Parts: sequence; structure tokens; C-alpha cells
Amino acid sequence: MKLLVICNSAAGGADDDSRRAAMDVLEAEADVLVREDPDDLGAVLDEAPDRVPVVMGGDGSLHALVAALAARGELDSRPVGLVPMGTGNDLARALDLPLDPEEAARVVLDGHTRPMDLLTDDRGGVVVNAVHVGVGARGSREAVPLKPLLRRAAYAVGAMIAGVRARGWRLRVVVDGTTVADGRRRVLMVAMGNGTSIGGGVPLTPAALPDDGLVDVMVSFATDPLARLAFALRLRRGTHPSQAEVRTYRAKEIAIAGQPVPVNADGELGPDVTRRTWKVRQWAWRILAPAPEDTRAPEDTRAPE
Repeated sequence: MKLLVICNSAAGGADDDSRRAAMDVLEAEADVLVREDPDDLGAVLDEAPDRVPVVMGGDGSLHALVAALAARGELDSRPVGLVPMGTGNDLARALDLPLDPEEAARVVLDGHTRPMDLLTDDRGGVVVNAVHVGVGARGSREAVPLKPLLRRAAYAVGAMIAGVRARGWRLRVVVDGTTVADGRRRVLMVAMGNGTSIGGGVPLTPAALPDDGLVDVMVSFATDPLARLAFALRLRRGTHPSQAEVRTYRAKEIAIAGQPVPVNADGELGPDVTRRTWKVRQWAWRILAPAPEDTRAPEDTRAPE
């Protein structure tokens, strides 16, 4: 097995000992080429076209790799591996990928490839795990300066700050052609998940499946102070879909438009947007992962080259 290992030394869960332990596992059984913190993923992929790219990092690092492969038209031809070393590692959690780097490296070597859905937006962006707009994205923004000190706990603190300050946004939300928010009532949060969680295990879309051709959608209208508090508490437990101010859907296309609102895609913050559309591409890419016990997608038995 020929691997191209792409290391993100800035990943929130990365440390030299864990990285070295995972590398020892990979190098014992595979031909490994390592690139640390590459400035140009395209150039690195050009350098090793016959190798399986493996990310040592978090959801953001995986997002960047999948985006680079999508831009090159190589999603179908190059499966990817993940050794989760980020702060949240939420896609790894959704796939039951071990969070221990050595165990995750062994999954890479096992070579089981799982087809995965991909969300793409009208600006050419991709989403592998989840995208959310509104209070959650604002919480992520508040968490950024706290991460070096608080690490994973920074998400909870950032969410608390955002929950106190946010009053909601006037947004029109259209799900598979049906308007579910008309822009007159404020929306606290709109979320779409291929994976089940964000922020290191917060169950945003707890029933989502990453390979069923649909994305789970959650729209929260919980903008009153007490409703916001109840939503935050329920979100931590994954019971928010039952809240009266919350609506859930499963869809192939979602569009939002309205007031400028913050967006977080796979943990990566972008500028505020006034409109955006996302569509699902079923089985658009493949990841080396444990064999799923129950999935609606057919098992992909093609071994990585």
C-alpha cells in the first residue's frame, strides 16, 4: 500500500508522541511519503498521484483534502484516509473510526473503503460532515481565541457566549423547494449534517447517515431567552428535535437567504453570507473506515491502489 500522509501540526489534538506512534504503525506495513503542513495541497497531490492520501488532523484538514480532490476531479479515483488528531474529530465519531491514532492507522491499513455523500454549495465549497449557520457558527467564532487554552472546552464556552448574545436572523429557508422559514420570523440556527455531531460530539443531527443520499436538516426558531437556553441544553443531549421551536427535515437541496449570517462548514469559519444553496452528491467520495454494521449504501469492495 502506497500512502501520502499529510500532517497538520496545528490540529487541536495533535502531539508528537501520538503522531509518531501512528506513523510507526503505517510505516511497518506501507510505503509512506510524509508531507508536513503543505501550503499547496494540489502540488502535493501532483507529486504523488499513485498514493492514497491520508490526513493526520481534524475535520478541517479532511475538508481541505476532499475540496482539493474535488477541484481536481479525483474524488472517484482516490480514496482518502483519516487519522483523527483534531479538536473535535466529529466525522470520525460518525464513522466509528477510532480516536486513538494507532488504532486509526490500522484502519487505514485494513483498506476498507466506504462511499460517502458530499454537500456542495453554489460557490464551489464542499462539506464532508456538517455545515451550520447562525448561533452555532457564531459560537465557533467566539471559540477561536479560546482554543489554545481551553482546547475542546472552547466550543462549549463559545456556544454559551453566542447563546447569550445572539437574537436570531431573518432568513428565508427553502428545503427541497418548500419554504420552511419565510424571513419574517427570526431563525436562531439552520444546520445540515451528513455526520451526526459537531464540536467534539455535540449531537447536532443525531439521526444522520453519511451515505444515504440525503442530508439531515435542523431549523431552530428558539430566539426568546428562555427558548434559547432550553435549546442549548437540549442540543447538548441530542433531544432538541423534540423542542416546539425546532423543525427537522431530510433533503437533497437547501437554500437560505436574508440578513448576513455566519457560516461554519466542517469547523471552518467563512465570511457572513446573505444567500447560499447546498446540494447533496450521493457517494461522491470514499474514505477508509471500519466496515459499517448497517448502512443504506452498498459496501464498496474496491481496494485502494
